[in-house]
Amino acid sequence: MTRPLPYSRAFLSALVFSSFNLCATAQRVIPKSLSPDSGAIKAINKQSFARHIRILASDEFKGRKPFTIGETKTINYLKVEFEKLGLQPGNGKSFFQQVPMVDIKSIPEESLVIKGKNGTVTASYLNGFLAGTKHVAAEVSITNSPLVFVGYGIVAPEYHWNDYAGLNVKGKTVVVMINDPGLSDAHLFKGKNMTYYGRWTYKFEEAARQGATGVLIIHDDIPAGYPWSVVRSGWSKSKLQLEAADQNKSRATVEGWISLDIAKQLFALAGKDENLFKEALKPGFKPIDLGLTTSLKIKTSIKRSVSNNVLALIPGTKRPDEAVIYSAHWDHFGVGEIIKGDSVYHGAVDNATGVGALLELAAAFKKAKIKPERSILFISFTGEEQGLLGSEYYAKYPVFPANKSVADINMDMMGLAGKTKDIVVYGYGQSELEDYAALSAKKQGRIIVPDPVPSSGLYYRSDHFNFAKIGIPSLFTGSGVDNVTHGKEWGMKQAEDYIKTRYHSPQDSFNEKTWDMSGMVEDVRLLFDMGFRLSTEHTLPEWKTESEFKAIREKIQPKK
Repeated sequence: MTRPLPYSRAFLSALVFSSFNLCATAQRVIPKSLSPDSGAIKAINKQSFARHIRILASDEFKGRKPFTIGETKTINYLKVEFEKLGLQPGNGKSFFQQVPMVDIKSIPEESLVIKGKNGTVTASYLNGFLAGTKHVAAEVSITNSPLVFVGYGIVAPEYHWNDYAGLNVKGKTVVVMINDPGLSDAHLFKGKNMTYYGRWTYKFEEAARQGATGVLIIHDDIPAGYPWSVVRSGWSKSKLQLEAADQNKSRATVEGWISLDIAKQLFALAGKDENLFKEALKPGFKPIDLGLTTSLKIKTSIKRSVSNNVLALIPGTKRPDEAVIYSAHWDHFGVGEIIKGDSVYHGAVDNATGVGALLELAAAFKKAKIKPERSILFISFTGEEQGLLGSEYYAKYPVFPANKSVADINMDMMGLAGKTKDIVVYGYGQSELEDYAALSAKKQGRIIVPDPVPSSGLYYRSDHFNFAKIGIPSLFTGSGVDNVTHGKEWGMKQAEDYIKTRYHSPQDSFNEKTWDMSGMVEDVRLLFDMGFRLSTEHTLPEWKTESEFKAIREKIQPKK
């Protein structure tokens, strides 16, 4: 997954409020539907689930990085397993959808030197700054580029917000804050519910649209939702991107990050202080020329190749042209920096669990006595860890058009808190799929709760987001933490321990003796119950009124 799952003590009060709030929330009456038989549900079980995770997260699969032997082993494993279950190829006659990509290893200079009239600030690579380029070129550089602080770096007309107003950034390097203003002021944007404007990907995209030469995002653990080590882990390796006709020359020459400490130092060099962060919260904030310059040279190692999404299909018996989609990314980070004596980034939780869940769901649908009336499409994406690349490509070249795609149910990082009384819905309030989830949860004696840390913007950080952007109702759930035996405090500790000690590191490995998979099994059975219901209906789930994706769906699927 491209992001971690931070939990805090505030989670407890959030759960209490969420439970009350959900009870008071009106839900559309969902049509009555047949229930799956017990044999199908039991096809989702710990034994087969664990086998898939054990194999996918093994040393043999080398961390499942695209363009490596790890990809070859992974996609072939999925193909064979889908064939064993009796599924058909999901992309015409093939189980694979080729995704042309470029692998760029950016090698910046060891120091980023920021110059001012009164001295310099030097940031060391990996510790104070990280940088790369999307340009497909052997070498890129910026020279004496003026630094401009542009606050959050957001242009959002619907919120009457433009951090670039009146600014020409050609030749300049913009310095931007992570997240959006709502995190600090509940009256702005969506309050603590991060919008896409808060995502780091947006910051780079907008800076490029404005014509900036360089972009430096100020990393701060709390608004980012993850520590510097996560940025370091992801940005010190080669990065993949989709092939682009312009070789990505439309992007800023240099894209990167600076630590909060380096940001404070450069503000001081510019004769400013931390009040700049507060100033950026005010509507009408004007960008500030810091009177500083920087230069940086980046050499690159470039490799072109084709990666693969893996698609498998169960055709519908009555409406095969309509599809319920289940998705989970297969990729991880491969072999990299040695941590605690291990260099293989196994990606057991992230995301061998999601891929294993795909296979468990496929087994359940094949086992079901009542066959789905709509088609069920299973997709395992490449390049999620590199920026949701496989799902972006599929959204551009779908097997089922958006207006025939009923929903996407995405699985990424199944939890280790065992059986819980709750299950989290990220982006709560977006679509009626959460109402379906609530019905399925009720069968298990559970409840759904919203994301306890909405400022992290997790709804925008996994593959379902690319479905949402083309109007397809998309659900992304996270395992709960209110363990049925040990309670919430214990469950929170499991989640916190994973983020602190294993997330995006070689220590994210499978341990059958210590893992409690009972919660994962129950979560997957819940998602199966949801998809089974959707597969037998004639109606379509809808986006809710307040969702930014509702208008997109209505354009491609006008109400009759």
